Amino acid sequence: MRRHHPPRGLTLIELLLFIAVVGIALAAMLRVFVSATAASADPMIRRQQLAIAESLLREVQLMPFTWCDPEDANVLTATAAVVSASGCAAQVEGPGPEPGESRYGPAYFDNVSDYHGFSMTGISDLTGTAVSGLSGYSARVAVAAATLDTLTAASGDALQITVTVSGPDSSSVVLQGWRTRYAPQAPF
Repeated sequence: MRRHHPPRGLTLIELLLFIAVVGIALAAMLRVFVSATAASADPMIRRQQLAIAESLLREVQLMPFTWCDPEDANVLTATAAVVSASGCAAQVEGPGPEPGESRYGPAYFDNVSDYHGFSMTGISDLTGTAVSGLSGYSARVAVAAATLDTLTAASGDALQITVTVSGPDSSSVVLQGWRTRYAPQAPF
């Protein structure tokens, strides 16, 4: 007596269906890989923008925050942004740099408010030397009086610093920080 065994293997129709399903799945996976590869440079640009913004924000926050220009004789004792006995001897510190001051020298920014309105296209270090690979980026800084907890904007004791960095893909990163004045002045 012979036992009857069912045929083994695949039929032509089963094989064609398998190839079609695998082909569709591979096409979908390739589409995902292509879009992921095309967007893979974006995180690098974003990280670079963030690093530039953090560095510039830190630079501004580390500057003195005084009522008077830091070269004023009363810079450490002034209690108001006025030329008077209790204020500045000669020069009140206002928004933006004083004539001749620059981030790159020869007369350097010497106060937080000097950075108001500062911008650069192509990132440069403090000596004005372009940083390699960052020519497609730009940065700008705005400094404004701010309300911070119990400090009012009108008191002038708190500043909001906003740094905006644009990348080569036209995207932007905005970082904000604050700087407060210590009574009567911030030590140097």
